Amino acid sequence: MRFLGLNKLPIAQAHLRALNNAGVNSVKFYSATAEPKEPVVRTKTIPGPKSVELNKKLGEIQSTGSIQYFADYEKSSGNYIQDVDGNVLLDVYTQISSVPLGYNHPRLLNLFKDDKNIKTLVNRPALGVFPGKEWPDKLQSILLQVAPKGLNKITTMMCGSCSNENAFKSIFIWYQNKVRGTAKLTEEEICSCMVNMPPGAPELSILSFKGAFHGRTLGALSTTHSKYIHKLDVPSFDWPIASFPQYKYPLEENVAENKKEDEKCLAEVADLIEVYKKKGKPVAGVIIEPIQSEGGDNEASPEFFQGLQRICKQNGSALLIDEVQTGGGSTGKFWCHEHFNLESPPDVVTFSKKLQLGGYFHNDDFVPKEPYRIFNTWMGDPGKVIILEEILKVIKEEKLMGNVASAGKVLKDGLLSLEKEFPNLLNSTRGRGTYLAVNSVNGKVRDSIVANLKLNGIQTGGCGENAIRFRPALVFKEHHANIVLDRFRKVLKSL
Repeated sequence: MRFLGLNKLPIAQAHLRALNNAGVNSVKFYSATAEPKEPVVRTKTIPGPKSVELNKKLGEIQSTGSIQYFADYEKSSGNYIQDVDGNVLLDVYTQISSVPLGYNHPRLLNLFKDDKNIKTLVNRPALGVFPGKEWPDKLQSILLQVAPKGLNKITTMMCGSCSNENAFKSIFIWYQNKVRGTAKLTEEEICSCMVNMPPGAPELSILSFKGAFHGRTLGALSTTHSKYIHKLDVPSFDWPIASFPQYKYPLEENVAENKKEDEKCLAEVADLIEVYKKKGKPVAGVIIEPIQSEGGDNEASPEFFQGLQRICKQNGSALLIDEVQTGGGSTGKFWCHEHFNLESPPDVVTFSKKLQLGGYFHNDDFVPKEPYRIFNTWMGDPGKVIILEEILKVIKEEKLMGNVASAGKVLKDGLLSLEKEFPNLLNSTRGRGTYLAVNSVNGKVRDSIVANLKLNGIQTGGCGENAIRFRPALVFKEHHANIVLDRFRKVLKSL
């Protein structure tokens, strides 16, 4: 079975090869409409020789162990990333789910031809102290327009880790305000917090889940449980860790068993909250990803999330949904938690990646009464909001949410077909929209598949113990999905 007639070379690709034969190593593509028609791999290995040389150079001044290859972003276009050795890869990983419109989208390239935008970019302010005159309108007209329903406040940050870190602080402050009521701060609280002791530095906790990833700063790292390499040698808080549901697939054939898994995990959450309350470390908040990403693309049902929200409300704990990777539309809704039909909005929703800057949405209850309690120098970046504004316009004008649904269906149906064709290699296809994953039989086979996909022109990534994850841009279309599936099948046949 072939997913596309890729044996028929498109005119544009023929032109590209003609240029190559003439000694032209690369072609510049500056818009999504001018992107290559298919991947082209020129080196026997990736990284190629130029990437290897640059890695040695960078290695003299910085750790380079995580680098896969060096990209040429001037020559990357649309859904295709080009490396310094001239390899042109169809990118369904997109900088770990961070590129909403692909590379060098013409609408974004034009943004900084505007003098006003240039001045916003150059004069980067300390937003918590000296915001520009346009900042309130920008937050209202851009970020609050995509706010999760029911959350009317936003705190901007730089990245996903610091968004979660400061969201924890907001939750702790909110929790202590409930405990304190109308009482004023005591001298004991003021003095004890300066030496990291109660009551000013209270023994509170955040409950997280096995397999979770919420960042690498100290508080966020205490709630991260995806890989030991992130946590080794770094002190962590004694905070509760619950089991995240582990489902059997296909979901429709394992309804009863997966329901029991939900019930077991929810009971564990309730028990842990009670245990930590008795330990004198009450759970002020619960943090969870709508789909555990780094930990293996683990899903949980709407019923699980509904039950988790009820437990949080019963125990006076805030529910923080970490949408750093899932936010921005790739699951078919702008916020993945919108799939769950929650009884009320989550208390806090963190974001970053596709939204260009970081931050968290919340309601009035999570606004500190005193200044400087949630603060850093930059508190986000107005230049990134300019980019986000244009991204949101393109999403709406080009109906990219509908595109996610159609391209995602082709990709998911194709993965299910490959799973049936190669049951000894693949299983457990899952996900929403284009936010998809499939398991291989073990980690060694997974790593081999990912490496061979790259040599066949497809940039993807692994997660968890044995999953292959797909994170294409919102401009990823059905014909791109067919190219991925065609190359994927070729790799599986070779194994």
